[in-house]
Amino acid sequence: MPEDRPFVIVGAGLAGAKAAQTLREEGFDGSIVLIGEESDRPYERPPLSKSLLLRSAEPDSVYVHDAAWYADHDVDLRTATRATAIDRAAHCLELADGQRVTYQKLLLATGCTPRTLAVPGAHLDGVLQLRTLADSRRIAAALVDGARIVIIGAGWIGLEVAAAARQRGASVAVVEMADLPLQRVLGDEIARVFAELHRDHGVTFHVATQVREVRGAGRVSSVLLADGTELPADAVVVGVGVRPNTDLADQAGLPVDNGILVDESLRTGDPDIYAAGDVANAYHPLLARHIRVEHWANALNSGPAAARAMLGQPVSYDQLPYFYTDQYDLGMEYTGHAAPGDFDRVVIRGDLAKREFIAFWTAGGRVLAGMNANVWDVVAPIQRLIRSARQVDPVRLADADTPLDELLDDL
Repeated sequence: MPEDRPFVIVGAGLAGAKAAQTLREEGFDGSIVLIGEESDRPYERPPLSKSLLLRSAEPDSVYVHDAAWYADHDVDLRTATRATAIDRAAHCLELADGQRVTYQKLLLATGCTPRTLAVPGAHLDGVLQLRTLADSRRIAAALVDGARIVIIGAGWIGLEVAAAARQRGASVAVVEMADLPLQRVLGDEIARVFAELHRDHGVTFHVATQVREVRGAGRVSSVLLADGTELPADAVVVGVGVRPNTDLADQAGLPVDNGILVDESLRTGDPDIYAAGDVANAYHPLLARHIRVEHWANALNSGPAAARAMLGQPVSYDQLPYFYTDQYDLGMEYTGHAAPGDFDRVVIRGDLAKREFIAFWTAGGRVLAGMNANVWDVVAPIQRLIRSARQVDPVRLADADTPLDELLDDL
C-alpha cells in the first residue's frame, strides 16, 4: 500500500482524537484525516451526564484538544461529515457528499447510538436522549427548578441525569423494567444502595413496569405506564441502552458480533482496518474472551493502543475496564469485568448503610471486579487482585482491617 496515503480515522470522539494524538507522538509524519458526524470538535462524554447538567463546569472544558491543536499538528479534522462505505479492495472510504478518501490504514471509532422508545408519542417535543453535546445542552435546559422530569431506564446514564435533575430542583420519576436500578449489572445488594440513595434525595421509582405511551399535543405532557399509572412530564429522558455503530463494518463485510470484532491488537479481519472505543468488541488477553466496553477509560486507552498497532508496533490491549460515577454525595469507581452470570458472590468490605464500602464480585474465590464507593486510593490494589486470578479468602477480603496490599502478599 502506498505510504503517501493517509491514516484515516472515522469517529471524532475521544478514541479517535487520542488515536490521532498518539500517531503524532509516536513520530508518524504522514497525513492524518479525522472524520466525525457531529459539528463539534472531539470532546469527552462523562461531563455530559455530570458536570454539564449541573452547570458546574465550563462548556469548553469538555473538548479533548483546543481548537487550534488539529491544524497545529497537521490533522485534517472534518466535522459534520458522514462516512457511508468502505471499499476494502481500493483502500478507499466513501463520504455522504460523494467524496472518496483513500487510506493506508483505517481506524473505526464510530461509537454507539442510543436506543429509542418504540411506543406511541416517542417523537414528541421534549422527549430527549443523551449521547451528544447538543443532547446534553437540551437536557440541561430542561432541568429547571420545579420541572417534572420522567427518566426511562435506571442505568448509569439515567441515574446520573436523575441526580443532576434533583440537585437543580426538578422533581424526578424513574421508570425501570427490573425490580431495582442497575440490578442486572450489580446484583440486588448493591443495586439497593443506589435505589435508596436516590429515594433519600426525593426520586420516585416505578419498577417492574414499562412505558405504554408518551402523551402530549405536540409536546410531551405525560407518560402512561403499562400498569395504568400516568406520570406528568415537562420533559422525558430516555436511557434504555445503546447499539454499536457497525454499519460501515457490516457494509464492508468485516466480522461483527455485538460490535466490530477485533483481536487483542484491535485489528479487524482486514489487516489494514482497526476498531477502538465503544464500537470495538475486542479480545481481552487476560479475560480470554471478547468484551465490548462503553466507558470513558476504554475510549481513552484503546484509541492510542490502536494507533500504535496501526504503526506496526506490538500491541496487546489488556486494560481492565474502569468507570466512575458521582451522584449526590456518593462517588464511586468500578474496575474489572463481572458480566451477569459471571460471578457467584459479592463480598462487601465496609458499611453499605453509610455508603462507604468496597464491593468485590467474585467467582470461585477469584476477584473479577471491584467497586469502591466513598473509599479512595484503592483502584490499583483492586486491579492487582483481579490480575492475579488467584483465590482470595473471602473473610479476609471482607475485613476492612486487613489492608488490600496484605491480601496481595498472600497470593
